[in-house]
Amino acid sequence: MEYVLSKKYDTPECMAKIMGPNPIKLEEELLLNNHIPKRAVVCDLGSGQGLTSVFLAREYGFTVYAADFWSDPAENRAFFDDMGLSREQIVPVKADANALPFEKDFFDAVVSTDSYNYFGRDPAYLDQKLLPFVKDGGLIYIAIPGMKQDLHENLPPELLLSWTPEQLDYLHDVVYWKHLLEQSGGANILSIRQMESNEEVWTDWLRQENEYAVGDRKSMEAGAGRYLNFIAIVLQKKNKTN
Repeated sequence: MEYVLSKKYDTPECMAKIMGPNPIKLEEELLLNNHIPKRAVVCDLGSGQGLTSVFLAREYGFTVYAADFWSDPAENRAFFDDMGLSREQIVPVKADANALPFEKDFFDAVVSTDSYNYFGRDPAYLDQKLLPFVKDGGLIYIAIPGMKQDLHENLPPELLLSWTPEQLDYLHDVVYWKHLLEQSGGANILSIRQMESNEEVWTDWLRQENEYAVGDRKSMEAGAGRYLNFIAIVLQKKNKTN
């Protein structure tokens, strides 16, 4: 696909903020033809250093809560100020995904790019830890790294050049995620699909001199990319009357 919106962020300053395969391009593909209302209040869950939050606020006009456990809210606030975004447009929050510090039914939508697979593999997570903060009928858009087919019983050696079996356990296929999310009593699955972005977003990441990007090159240069993909998931919270 052509990443029309993402091109605006292809700068050294913005690319220095990415923490894995280009999250802006992933998010642009994820949100194609999205149904999140205009001026929605959105949680950017696992927002990292805030680049995806800037994208959501600037390109879609959402009010964004940039929720992340590992980043510094003060540093993110300074970045948002530099990007010309007000405190009404983006609010940085230090937050554990398992103990979100928000009011119930606070968000119109949640967008989570390259992070949900770290905390969302617990079958109870969605219903118990996330949906309480989403309004009835609210939407959840997720983009996560995965495998084209689960290979955990026989991991290819290419994958093990950069990652341990424990790290690779965060990666699963569409079948795995469909089975997991079907266990939710509080959300309907609107779609789960492989994304187009895999090769392009990896290329952007591997050209960075970040130590983690450098470490990932071993596997990807050996051809590990043929086993990997990104997965787009769209969920909708059920109405309490349903």
